[in-house]
Amino acid sequence: MVLFLVVKRLSGNLDKMIQKETLLSIIDNSGAKLLNCIYVGKGYKRRYAFMGDCVLGSVKAIRTKRRLTVKIQKGAIATALITRTKVYKSTFIGDRCKFFDNAAVILTKQNKLLGTRIFGALPNSFRYTRFFKLIFLSAGIIK
Repeated sequence: MVLFLVVKRLSGNLDKMIQKETLLSIIDNSGAKLLNCIYVGKGYKRRYAFMGDCVLGSVKAIRTKRRLTVKIQKGAIATALITRTKVYKSTFIGDRCKFFDNAAVILTKQNKLLGTRIFGALPNSFRYTRFFKLIFLSAGIIK
């Protein structure tokens, strides 16, 4: 009975990732500060997004010191790539990767990075995706 409760609690934690109305902090230098998730793409009636997935969102706040040089305005609809999540993601090896915040980087319509720098560390799993350039622009890599 106790084992069943523990397994149920762990499996329930894994389900709740990024969904509609989730606030994401932006960790690149595009000028945006907060993004509100509107739509989780890549699938019919898909509800949750994980690390490495693209979501559609609305910019809720921009950085105050860079108001004149921002590349995106408040209220703009943008595609974002999720880079960090609070809930851990397990790999097939058994490693878990977990961060203190939900974060994303903004992409252009051609799925290229809008910013030229990324603040903070990224997981090593981006090395094996089409967003390999993220690794070079980030401050560090977490294995």
